[in-house]
Amino acid sequence: MRPPDPQIAPDILMIRPVAFAGNPQTQASNSFQDRDAGAIDAANQAAALREFEGLATALDQAGVTVHVFDDTLDPHTPDSIFPNNWVSFHADGTVVLYPMLAENRRLERRLDVLEALSAKHGFRASRVIDLTRHEQTGRYLEGTGSLVLDRVHRVAYACVSPRTDLDVLGDFAQQLDYDIVAFEALDANGAPIYHTNVLMSVGERFAAVCTSAIREDERAAVLDTLQKSGRAVVELTFEQMNSFAGNMLELGSSRSGSVIAMSERAFGVLTPAQRKTLESSTGTLVATPIPTIERLGGGSVRCMLAEVHLPKK
Repeated sequence: MRPPDPQIAPDILMIRPVAFAGNPQTQASNSFQDRDAGAIDAANQAAALREFEGLATALDQAGVTVHVFDDTLDPHTPDSIFPNNWVSFHADGTVVLYPMLAENRRLERRLDVLEALSAKHGFRASRVIDLTRHEQTGRYLEGTGSLVLDRVHRVAYACVSPRTDLDVLGDFAQQLDYDIVAFEALDANGAPIYHTNVLMSVGERFAAVCTSAIREDERAAVLDTLQKSGRAVVELTFEQMNSFAGNMLELGSSRSGSVIAMSERAFGVLTPAQRKTLESSTGTLVATPIPTIERLGGGSVRCMLAEVHLPKK
């Protein structure tokens, strides 16, 4: 029997933006994204860059090892700041590449980044699982946006949406030996939630989830699986989810064991009791302001971080 994977990673991959903008190709399926997004604007890029550097610096100071790579001007990839959608890294040396709905997001996949993690930073990738062929048949699974992973118990939570296909979920589960907990989830206006990681987060000893968003006849199964994993469950409201409180991520820290990263906006809507539960699980909450990225990109802190679980050489 294989030993359990660690839930949290001490290393993360981040992509520094060079031409950040709202992506018109993702607006139809992302209700969190500004409807007026689309124009490449120097002021928005400057603001997004400040927000990016603020988050990267805060995580570094909190003891997280941050591996930053610069985006490229050509091709233009407006959502490159969200690398967790095209790649995930696993403790057995597996790298997974994912099929993405928006054509311009597929351009974010960069083998040079994967090669640099190995050649320059000493990580070992022993196999690559390429799921991108599913794009040819219009089926998508957008990394750890679509998947919220309980790596210890090998359970993948996934809300079905235009970006999260059941057939690709099955392919992922078979190749990585995961059980799937799939469900439908709608926002307060009845629209499908585009990514699972905006409504839930699974850490080492906690899970945060907007249970009200999950289809009523499927809620109990999701909560039962979370509770059986031994985690303290923090239930989020629709208002908190809309402020990206579900889009948090626990990371390993050389200074405090672990930290939970989130945006300032998300931190601001958590109740004192919820903060206490999270702090008792990890001890340190790291929150920085990223309003431009949240407004135009429709994603928050967790979306900006790809955990590097690969072993070192």
